[in-house]
Amino acid sequence: MKIIVSSILTVCNVLLMAQNGNELTFEEYNPPSTLVVPEHPLKRSKYPFIDVHNHQFGMPNQDLNILVTDMDSINMGIMVNLSGRGRGETTHFDGALSNIKRSDLESRLVLFTNISFADIDQPDWGKNAVTQLEQDVHKGARGLKIYKSLGLRNKDGNGKRIAVDDPRIDPIWAKCGALGIPVLIHSADPAPFWQDHDDDNERWLELKLRPNRKRSADDPAPWEQIIKEQHNVFKKHPETIFINAHFGWYANDLPQLGTLLDQYPNMMIEFGAVIAELGRQPRQARVFFIKYQDRIMFGKDSWKPVEYHTYFRVLETSDEYFPYYKKYHAYWKMYGLDLPDEVLKKIYYKNALRVIPNLDASIFPD
Repeated sequence: MKIIVSSILTVCNVLLMAQNGNELTFEEYNPPSTLVVPEHPLKRSKYPFIDVHNHQFGMPNQDLNILVTDMDSINMGIMVNLSGRGRGETTHFDGALSNIKRSDLESRLVLFTNISFADIDQPDWGKNAVTQLEQDVHKGARGLKIYKSLGLRNKDGNGKRIAVDDPRIDPIWAKCGALGIPVLIHSADPAPFWQDHDDDNERWLELKLRPNRKRSADDPAPWEQIIKEQHNVFKKHPETIFINAHFGWYANDLPQLGTLLDQYPNMMIEFGAVIAELGRQPRQARVFFIKYQDRIMFGKDSWKPVEYHTYFRVLETSDEYFPYYKKYHAYWKMYGLDLPDEVLKKIYYKNALRVIPNLDASIFPD
């Protein structure tokens, strides 16, 4: 009989007995480490930083002074709100801009705009989308955010999936290049979401707790196909700068990601929601960050200030074996990359200042 080595699924199926006799499942079992090592938890980044991947859907009406106070607490210099149009309404975009100006916070809060693919079958869709893009940039948008719904959920009038590299979208990509604004694009999701939900799937726990994230192998298309469509866009539009969200879902394969960066000089990357992948491979990740220090930008994705502490600790310290804040994303522990100061400065703010137009550089050291 084949001897099966212990795996995450085996542990999940075994009930663990606590000292008080209560039964625990693997989801509940999360003991503090007894390892004694130097610890340097951080609540503020060493240098002020620009978060290029944030979402503030309530920006037209929220108290932005409270938001900036929270930003100050973690040393965030500029927040880029990618949800400029919220759920697509012009009134949301205009309202967010007005609130920023009214609060005198134009140097701290920046908007990207968004486009809708709902009417892509209409003859004037491309022309109208380009016009809207130009108007939004004229009003103050600093870039375009493309949601993962393109390639996953957006369909044309015939019910057909709109591919990321659909030629009808080409005028949009080209116009971004002509306007000198970047496109922050999120395509697909982690590849394990498309794989069997079994003991070989490293996202087993996440898919158990978030079953709506599971996809069949070709739902709505294979993962590899969607990613290839995205790369086709990069190749076809070399004059446009693309910020590939979530390290392009290759944070677990840095050699391949390096190959892509070499292949597409117009591609930048940001590590929103994938810091856990980097924190478990500190030596390889450190080499990667140093080699590609001019191509990496700081991104987080969700706005919970306390969670940024883990990002700072991974980037700045040499700490060992400290926890991530979401067990279902990472049941493993984190290790610090201890990045050099000049690399930190580029990742925290210099690269963003270079790529995103008209940011206020005066609030950063140099």
